[in-house]
Amino acid sequence: MQGIVSLGVSAAKILVEDVTTEYRRKKKGEVDVARNRIDTYIRSSLHTAFAQRMEKADSSRRASKNQLNPLPILAILAKDVGELAVHEKHIFSPVLKGWHPLAAVVAVATLHGCYANEIKQFISGVTELSSDIVQVLRAADKLEKDLVQIAVEDAVDSDDGGKAIIHEMPPYEAEAAIGNLVKGGIKTRVDRLKECVDRALLQEVWSQQTNQEGQAPSAVEILRIIDETLDAFFQLPIPTHPTLLPDLIVGLDKCLQYYVIKTKSGCGSRNTYIPTMPALTGCEIGSKFQGVWKKKEKSQNSQNRNSQVATMNGDNSFGTPQPCVRINTLHRIRSEMDVLEKRIISHLRNCESAREVEFSNGLSKKFELTPAAFVEGVQQLSEAVAYKIVFHDLSHVLWDGLYVGEPSSSKIDSLLQELEQNLLIISETVHERVRTRVITDLMKASCDGFLLVLLAGGPSRAFSRQDSQIIEDDFKALKDLFWANGDGLPADLIDKFSATVRGVLPLFRTDTESLVERFRHVTLETYGLSARSRLPLRPTSGPWNPTEPNTLLRMLCYRNEETASKFLKKTYNLPKKL
Repeated sequence: MQGIVSLGVSAAKILVEDVTTEYRRKKKGEVDVARNRIDTYIRSSLHTAFAQRMEKADSSRRASKNQLNPLPILAILAKDVGELAVHEKHIFSPVLKGWHPLAAVVAVATLHGCYANEIKQFISGVTELSSDIVQVLRAADKLEKDLVQIAVEDAVDSDDGGKAIIHEMPPYEAEAAIGNLVKGGIKTRVDRLKECVDRALLQEVWSQQTNQEGQAPSAVEILRIIDETLDAFFQLPIPTHPTLLPDLIVGLDKCLQYYVIKTKSGCGSRNTYIPTMPALTGCEIGSKFQGVWKKKEKSQNSQNRNSQVATMNGDNSFGTPQPCVRINTLHRIRSEMDVLEKRIISHLRNCESAREVEFSNGLSKKFELTPAAFVEGVQQLSEAVAYKIVFHDLSHVLWDGLYVGEPSSSKIDSLLQELEQNLLIISETVHERVRTRVITDLMKASCDGFLLVLLAGGPSRAFSRQDSQIIEDDFKALKDLFWANGDGLPADLIDKFSATVRGVLPLFRTDTESLVERFRHVTLETYGLSARSRLPLRPTSGPWNPTEPNTLLRMLCYRNEETASKFLKKTYNLPKKL
């Protein structure tokens, strides 16, 4: 049966006249029969017209296949169907409305259903987002909004507002389909980026020579891919950039955090390099210079350190420049976070869909995980390289050399010379924005190493009150190295991180009797009356403090005086040998 659209306006008027005549000849209750006939004519006509538009769209597509970026068939069809609906609204619906109050609603509902069959079949076969697919889905979304608008306007005066027929128009969900495809595309890109991170880090050598700025090429490559990913996202012709942006930012943020975590992995930490403290012993008066003690302890300590480091990195090839390049790399990533966020804001401002968005509220454009990972990563790497230098690289002049035997003949000079060489490496390698942090950690490690030698250096070390001046002079020389005549660390930082050592050094000038009394007093204060019969032996660990029992006990253990030796023997029965 040929439809109303094909017959034209005159035929539509004849149809209405026939219906009118029939209506006049029949009872008033039979008006529904006439309305149903018009409903049938409208639906049949629009189905025929839609099929014709389908053929036209296909022809248009074939004709334009040699053109640059030709429109997809369903995008062409959506435009044609929209024009058909407007034509129906203005030409035929006014004629038919007298006998069918919802003529326009029936027409657009029919067209909506016809296009729904095509677009839903199309969506079900789509797995990746492309420019053509976005054009189709956006065209479908626009068509649906236009059809619904016509239906709402036509049904405004009806009894039920046209709800019954409008229910025949279930949403195409084109916008949701776009969102799902974009999210799928984001996940694919993020997964690929993570693979790139693994591949780049597997090939990374962390050598200063690979980059003039002392940064890893892998970081440059990852940041480049992130730039390309952001550009590709904002080039998508979609209306929902602000809505979908958080998914992309979260994915990129996790990849960058992953890079930071992998960059610091395997480099150890502060505790990796601090040697295990030997058990407490009393000082064996007159025997502290025996070579057998030096050789035995040196051998034991070297084995302990080598075991620790081998567990950490397998081949002990973790040189000082390598963690410095890692630190530079993390600094580069952190500085790029601000640049990336500014670029995202710029992209958003240029998006038509985001021009009304308030940007002052953050708009989920922030990288939440990477900055914290950066801070933690730089902290761990900085401490690792500092404590590695002091307790591993320089162990031969610190742990195995400083104050072993006679303090006056084993002073700090050798340690300072090698520390200075490492300071030069750090100054030449580490970026100036994080250089102070690394040098500060090196000073902290040096102070910790200095105190560890004094308070836990093993039975090859013993000090008399006369050695206090040597120790104080050596510590001043250590601070001066980091002060560097005003070109090094600020004086307030040096004072801050040398405070513990400054607090402990006066104990070396204190006479043994006073140390014993002070030790008894602070132990009773700490443990109460239960400590009177037998003073508890504290664990052999810091932190050091001149008013803390363990620190005072260790001062007595390393005091080269008979009074200290007798007190330790009587109170704790400490051995004089390990």
